[in-house]
Amino acid sequence: MLSVQRWTFDQMIKPTLRSSIILYLIVAIPPGFADYPERAIEFVIPFDAGGGADIEGRVIAEEMSDVLNVPVVPVNKPGAGGAVAYTYVNNAKPDGYTVSWNSTSILTITNLGNVPFEYDALDHIGRVEYQPIVLAVSNNAPWNDFESFVADCVANPNTFKIANSGTGSATHFGALSLASAIGCEVIHLPIGTRRRNTTVLSGEADAMIAPLTGAISLVKAGRLTLLATLSTERNAVIPNVPTATELGIDSEFEVFRGLSVPKDTPDEVKTRLAEAMTRAAMSTAFMQLAEEMGFTVKTMSSEEFEALMATEDIKVKAIIQNAGLSVFGRELD
Repeated sequence: MLSVQRWTFDQMIKPTLRSSIILYLIVAIPPGFADYPERAIEFVIPFDAGGGADIEGRVIAEEMSDVLNVPVVPVNKPGAGGAVAYTYVNNAKPDGYTVSWNSTSILTITNLGNVPFEYDALDHIGRVEYQPIVLAVSNNAPWNDFESFVADCVANPNTFKIANSGTGSATHFGALSLASAIGCEVIHLPIGTRRRNTTVLSGEADAMIAPLTGAISLVKAGRLTLLATLSTERNAVIPNVPTATELGIDSEFEVFRGLSVPKDTPDEVKTRLAEAMTRAAMSTAFMQLAEEMGFTVKTMSSEEFEALMATEDIKVKAIIQNAGLSVFGRELD
């Protein structure tokens, strides 16, 4: 006798539905995401080895390695105020294995025209910290305070040399902002982080503009004197150093640092990197470094970071216009 198998609707639909769900998951999840990261991540630092940006970046990279369970390898790519590094990252594959330790320089070099793209050509993971930009002179310099330096500078236009990290760098723009605010024409020396400090100590430069982390070790060693900061408020590590604002000078410009990746990096990868960044920033090692060197750890999400960058971008454009700089290939709104 012929036996007929009777299938219920539930029995017929479940295998088909199950297969559809599996197929959807295979298509929807980017290949390799479930296991990201599977190999070493290149951590691009836009400035020379040994400077403040480098020291901070290496600690963050090491702490992220512990979180992600793969090596996060610092690679220095200095040049053109950060343009070399940002161009490298902009051209990299958007797979989460090339990350930039960015800074305010991403705004300055793009506005100055050092690169053929805007700051939002990259995807920004989040901010890690911020810190003051400082005006520093040798302990052998004739100025013990900001007021005497300003008086001499104004009385001797186009005489004083102020060193910075490079044309288009945040320190270059800090120097532009300060010189414009005090009404003094100075000679800007874009000589890089390696030589910036030594030129001040040797007398080749009269002063320098630097992030606090790039000067603090020489301040503690009694070789540099800080005359003022361009921050909105005094820094706890250097509480006796006044801000330019409280001295009546309209110049505010701070440095932020965070992470960026190539455009179109998968959202899931960016989320993983953001989590690792935050945990690394709050690590004991990084918090101790912050206390020692004077930067403020205050992480921001991607959305918060991009809003900050949009605001700071307006400030950078104003500095360019006030300084009367020629901008290559760029129209400033």
